Amino acid sequence: MGADLFARFPDITTLADDILGYSIEQLCTRDPDRRLRDTRYGQPAVFVVNAMMGMRQIADGAGDYQFFAGHSLGEYNALVAAGVLDFPTALRIVEQRGALMAGITGGGMSAVQGVPAAFVRRALQEAGLTQVHIANYNADTQTTIAGDRTEVAVAAKAIGALPGARVVPINVSGPFHTPLMAPVEPALRAVLANCTFGTATGSVVSSVNGEIFDPESGADLLAGQVCAPVQWVRAVTTLRASGVTHFDEVNGGTLSALVSRIH
Repeated sequence: MGADLFARFPDITTLADDILGYSIEQLCTRDPDRRLRDTRYGQPAVFVVNAMMGMRQIADGAGDYQFFAGHSLGEYNALVAAGVLDFPTALRIVEQRGALMAGITGGGMSAVQGVPAAFVRRALQEAGLTQVHIANYNADTQTTIAGDRTEVAVAAKAIGALPGARVVPINVSGPFHTPLMAPVEPALRAVLANCTFGTATGSVVSSVNGEIFDPESGADLLAGQVCAPVQWVRAVTTLRASGVTHFDEVNGGTLSALVSRIH
């Protein structure tokens, strides 16, 4: 992961090593101890690689971007790309975010395709599953559910019975973006309380509420993000309403595919 980036950005690589206390390049390219499975390592790794990809894209003159957005952890990358957070500050937050989130175990997640979110909510209610929630609103007919691992498995069967529905388990350790992550929020809020949010070079659309990111509310938004569902549909709708007609994705095509399925 990111094998071609570390040599291009040696100062960023060294800075990340100093902050994390281990070799980010070794973790991303070789992972000898299989630590990427652990979100306390996976989150910083993904953040650093995405940050470098964003720097490369901007440096290579891909475009003069006026808007930025990121999905879940990617929101931190959007904030860095827009200049709201500097790289070392964001990495320190992400490192602590990953460590805090790793403390919530026993959770599960599944992707749900082929049915609207309203159908998913109704299936959860009818099945009486109080410990399963919609964690991601990704597209018109694609969501993610998360919660107690046992209840997620039951939910998958209930939702899978809906016409056109396809449920795919996601290999994660926690019930991310659900109320079950509530114990993380106060500690993360304390971390963010010391964070300085700068003036953006463009507009960041938050996937927490689907609105333009307000630096004055930055700590509240990012602290609440771990418990709140990812509102990617709202974010894309806001971007389009702001006049955005072209989307560049820094890494891969997953989010671009979701954008194409939001109407």
